[in-house]
Amino acid sequence: MKKHILLIALSSGLPALAQLPPGDGPNPVSTVALEPTPVKFDEALLARLQLPPGFKVNVFAKNLQHARWMNVGPNGDIYLSRPKQGDVLLLRDGNGDGVADFQKIVAQNVKNVHGLARRGQQLFMATDKKVLVADIAADGSLSSPRVLVDDLPDGSQHPYRTLAFGADDMLYVTVGSQCNNCVETNPEAATVLRMRPDGSARTVYARGLRNTLGFAFNPVGGQLYGFDHGSDDRGDDIPPEELNAILPNKHYGWPFCWGDRQVDAKQQNDPENSTKADFCPTTEAPVLSYTAHSAPIGLVFYQGRQFPPDYRNSAFVAMRGSWNRGQPSGFKVVRVRFDAGGKPLGIEDFATGWLMATPPAQLMQPGAGPTAEQMKAGRPAQFGRLSGLAVAADGALLVAEDQNGVIYRITYPGR
Repeated sequence: MKKHILLIALSSGLPALAQLPPGDGPNPVSTVALEPTPVKFDEALLARLQLPPGFKVNVFAKNLQHARWMNVGPNGDIYLSRPKQGDVLLLRDGNGDGVADFQKIVAQNVKNVHGLARRGQQLFMATDKKVLVADIAADGSLSSPRVLVDDLPDGSQHPYRTLAFGADDMLYVTVGSQCNNCVETNPEAATVLRMRPDGSARTVYARGLRNTLGFAFNPVGGQLYGFDHGSDDRGDDIPPEELNAILPNKHYGWPFCWGDRQVDAKQQNDPENSTKADFCPTTEAPVLSYTAHSAPIGLVFYQGRQFPPDYRNSAFVAMRGSWNRGQPSGFKVVRVRFDAGGKPLGIEDFATGWLMATPPAQLMQPGAGPTAEQMKAGRPAQFGRLSGLAVAADGALLVAEDQNGVIYRITYPGR
C-alpha cells in the first residue's frame, strides 16, 4: 500500500498522527493514523516472536536488503527476488544446519523483478512491465533472461507482479491497480491475467482485484485463491482485506464495491452502463475477510511433511502491516484453515511478535530504534515488514522480510 500522507509527531505527546480527509455516507474515515517506528533487526529480537507450541524460528539469511519473493527448487535451491536491487539471488544451505551458507546473484539488471515461478528447468520472472524466463543450469545459475511480455500495464502505485503456473500449464500473472481509487483506463489493470508459457494467448482471467499479490492454487480441488488489498482512506476497519476464490470471467468489485459487495461511497464514478447499487450485487464476494490495512503479501499452501498433519493443505499468509490505521494491524503470519474438501474455514494467528507495543529498552540507544520521545508517546515499533513465503525442501516455512532483509525459517522439531 503506497504511503501518501505525512506522519508527524505532535507536541502534545500523543502518538504520531496524520490528518485524513473526512468520511462520507456509510464509510466514515478515522481522523488519525499511526505508523509503527521501524527498528533495525537484531537476533535478540527473535525471542519476541511467538509461535504455536512445538514450533521454532531461526534466521536462515540476513542482510539481504529488499528481500521479497522466493521460489524453491526440487533440490532445495532458493531463488529470491530483490526489486530495488533489480536482481535475483540463489541461496543454498549446503550443510543442512538451517542457515544459508551459499549466496550468489544469478540474474541482475532486471529492474523491479518480483514474482518468480518455476516450470521444469526454467525460472519465470515478473517485473512491473515484463514477464521474462531464464534457463536453470545444473549448478543453479541462470541464463540471460529472455523477454516474453513487455507491455504489462504501468506499475504506478502497485508495481510488483506475481505469477504462478496452473494445472492447465498456463501462466497466471497478477496486475495490481495503478491507483488507490480510480476507474482504470487499461482493461488489464487490477486483474489476474492468463497466458501460455511463451506469453501468447493472453487474456484477462478475473477483474476488480485492486492488488492481489499472494495467490496460489489449492492442492485440494485446484481452486485459485488470492488475498486482495483493500483501498486506503476509508477508516480503520473499512474495507477489510479479502480472501477470494478467483474464478474465470468474474469481477471482484474494486473500485466500486468493497467487502461483501458493499457500495464504496467514496468512489464518485459508476460502472459503465450501470450504477454501483446495481453492479455490486453482481460481483463476487470474498470467501473470508481480515482486518483492514493488514496488507497481505505472500500466500503459500503447506504441502511439506515436517509440520503436524493438521497443517497440511492449510495456507499461510504474510501480513506486511499497516501504516494508516489508528491501531496498527498485520506484522504477522496467519494460517487459513481449510476443510477436507478444500473450502476455507477461518483465519488464525501463526507467527506474531514483529509489532512491538513496548519496545525493549536497548532500542532507545541512538540509531537503534525509536527515540525516547516516541517511546514516551506510546508509539509502537516494528522490526519486520513481511513479504514472500515459501516452503523449503525439508518442510520448513521460509518468511522473507524486506525492511531489514531477513529470511526467517520456521520449523517443527516437536514439543
